[in-house]
Amino acid sequence: MTCSTRRKTVRPATPDDGSSLAALSIEVWLGTYLHQGVSGFFADYVLEHYTPEHFAAALKNPAERLLVSQNQDGIDGYIRISHNRPSPAGRGSNTEISTLYVQPRHHSTGTGRSLLDAGLQTCRSCGWDAPWLATNSGNSGAIGFYLRNGFEQVGLTQFRIGDAEYPNDVLQYSTL
Repeated sequence: MTCSTRRKTVRPATPDDGSSLAALSIEVWLGTYLHQGVSGFFADYVLEHYTPEHFAAALKNPAERLLVSQNQDGIDGYIRISHNRPSPAGRGSNTEISTLYVQPRHHSTGTGRSLLDAGLQTCRSCGWDAPWLATNSGNSGAIGFYLRNGFEQVGLTQFRIGDAEYPNDVLQYSTL
């Protein structure tokens, strides 16, 4: 699926997008979750998980879909949908929006909504369940965005990094 909005295009990711996806992920993850500085513990986590190879493997996986928002200069956001990932809230959905990242300077421009809409359409086209997602319980901006766009809070889970756990809200899209 390809759709344009404000000189932006939402399109399927390609193998050539790997380094852009990795860089954008690191930018968003560090900016969202680390407010007091970057420790080696968290730096090691992002550098291990957000690599071009990580995205290349996802693009080869038939249970994964990655869509990017492309503007005239490059990628400014993406959504990753993962099938066969049961909801920790036990609501029956096996489709997760595992990532929806938008560069902070592109917040409130419709980029996130365009990616979410394209992701939901992808779920419909693939015959997948209405998706669920987990987001950090302290990320009120993301939680508000999802609640305004048809999701409801259905439970809690823990995000683990090493021995540390961080509470995450589980949200479920109402229906496709």
